[in-house]
Amino acid sequence: MIVLLAAVIGALIGGFTARKRDGKPADIAQYAAGYAIAFAIIGVIATILIHRAAL
Repeated sequence: MIVLLAAVIGALIGGFTARKRDGKPADIAQYAAGYAIAFAIIGVIATILIHRAAL
């Protein structure tokens, strides 16, 4: 659940960042995808750490 939430937040941040920099639709999509992937990786790490701490 953390991973999906992080990916959505990352996509939103990436999209708004590209739009703020006057990007074309392809730029906005690329930023959104890049940020979503980066945030999803952070979410996976957070999930693993939380799961390990619960044991």
